[in-house]
Parts: sequence; structure tokens; C-alpha cells
Amino acid sequence: MSEPVLEIRNLNVDYGLGDASVQAVRDVSLTLHRGEVLGLAGESGSGKSTLAYGVTRLLPPPGVISGGQVIYHPEQGEPYDVLRLSDSELRAFRWAETAIVFQGAMNSLNPVHKISTQMDDVLRAHEPTMSAHSRAARSREMLKLVGIAADRMDAYPHQLSGGMRQRVMIGMALILQPQVVIMDEPTTALDVVMQRQILGQIIELRERLGFSVIFITHDLSLLVEFSNRIAIMYGGRIVEQAPASTLYRDSLHPYSAGLLGSFPALRGPRRELSGIPGSPPDLKGMPSGCSFHPRCPKAFDPCAARIPVLGRPDTPDGASRSVACWLHPVG
Repeated sequence: MSEPVLEIRNLNVDYGLGDASVQAVRDVSLTLHRGEVLGLAGESGSGKSTLAYGVTRLLPPPGVISGGQVIYHPEQGEPYDVLRLSDSELRAFRWAETAIVFQGAMNSLNPVHKISTQMDDVLRAHEPTMSAHSRAARSREMLKLVGIAADRMDAYPHQLSGGMRQRVMIGMALILQPQVVIMDEPTTALDVVMQRQILGQIIELRERLGFSVIFITHDLSLLVEFSNRIAIMYGGRIVEQAPASTLYRDSLHPYSAGLLGSFPALRGPRRELSGIPGSPPDLKGMPSGCSFHPRCPKAFDPCAARIPVLGRPDTPDGASRSVACWLHPVG
């Protein structure tokens, strides 16, 4: 595995303060390696988007980071903790080093400004010495990279289709050539054909430009196909991490198995879709022990009493994966 570009260490994110606070992300640790696509999957409410907003310090009130570190490794210079950056340092860090494509990316464009104006704003804010001609050339180049003709630069958002607006947002996220791009369910509102086109475009751009991706979705079938590694979240915690092919072939956590059993296989014999009974836990009143045990078909005595620790399982491929489940003792 290549060197790390972003390390999330024991991150905790709360909504509210004091006794009324709700812990939405609980002691999460993840490492994104340079040039890697890391998939982050889980049901709605599992903490995926909150984790992304915490990493980039974009949490809306009353969200607060109550603990942990986010260590960024630049191509040149020493690593630093994003959570300790001043406001001016954070402004320089965003978009230039780490960019995010939001869940509602299609509606993130300003409806009263042309696409060219909005792309130019990003460059003027971060590259003040760049000439107007150079900014226009960079904008045209990025639109071309995401498959949009240069003559659409002077269009308004309402004159573009949903897929085109999504491509514009991806182009804006990449215009400063960041090292890390966080994509929070960027294809959710698109049809399956457009999803396929945009995902293919993301992979092609990653191979060409060399950035790393954290791709957040509830659709595990997407991640299995194009991610290098997948992390599964449940109840604000990481419950399993593994290479994508390993997770698909041999998932260890019952929750991961439930997610995999919730979508049909594209090849092979037909099989019955199993799904996951029940609902995600209420963060205000988490169950004792393993938060998944009320829904788990394999729960036994320790599950309701103690929280399992995320660690390497005692399996032949244990060095490349981790799981938090009492069914699999960890080292």
C-alpha cells in the first residue's frame, strides 16, 4: 500500500452540548492512501456524511468535533492536523488540498450566475495572481475533462441537465488539483445510466490526475465495483474494513453481509434478497454492547453486554482487514 495522504485518528463528532448532546461519530480511525479510492458505506444515519463534514470542518451548528485528529500529508512539507488550522489556513486548505462534492451537488450551483463565473470565483479566491485569460483557459480545460463542451461555460445551471450540473461540480472540485476529493453520494439523484457514466469519469480522472477519493454511499454494489478498499459504518462506528474484493467475497461482520445481501448479483444464479430487519439505532439511546445486536441474526451472549473493538481478525488475510464483531476475535 502506498503512503498515507489523510489519516483520521479517533475522531468524535457530537451534535449539541452537555447532557443533551448526541454522538454521531464515535472514535473513528481511517487512513486514505495516495491514489486510492476508499469507499464508505452504511445505511442513512450511520454517520457517513457527518464524518466527511467533520474531516473538512464544515459541520453545521450545533455540530462540534469533540475529539480526535485529522492528519493531512502534503506532497511537500510536514504533515499537519487539519483540526488545528487557523481560519486563514483552513481557507487555503479547502479546495486546494481537499475538495468535497456534496450530496446535493446538483443544487449547489448558484442559479443566477453563469457556470464560467462560478468556476472563475474559485480560481480568483485561491490563485489571485492568475490572469483572467489563464483562469478562463483552466475552466475550459476542466469542463473538457469532465465531458462538457467549452461553449456551455456561459450557460446558467437551469440550462444544464442534472448529469451536466453534477459534472460541473466535479470539475469545480478538481480545478485546483487537490490531493483528496471527498464525494458524498454524488450520483444518488441520477438514473443508473448517468451514474455509470459519471463513475467511469471519476475513475478516469483519478488515474490521470492522481488524486485520492473518499466515496460515500449507501449503495455497496457501487463501491464493490470500483473501490480499492471499503469501510462499513454503523451507529457512528467503523464495523469492518477490507479490500473491496475481499469484502465482497468474504465479509465478516453480519451487518456487511446484510448490506451485500440487499442488492441483486449481476452474474451467476438467482438468489433471494435477504435485507436487514429492523431500523438503524436511535443515536439518543444507543443499545448496550454492540449497537447492531438487536438486528443481528448471529448475536450471542457478549453482544448485548460489551462493545467489540475494531481490530485485525484471526484469519489468513487478517493483516489486510479489520472487524469489530464478537464472532471474530481480534489481535
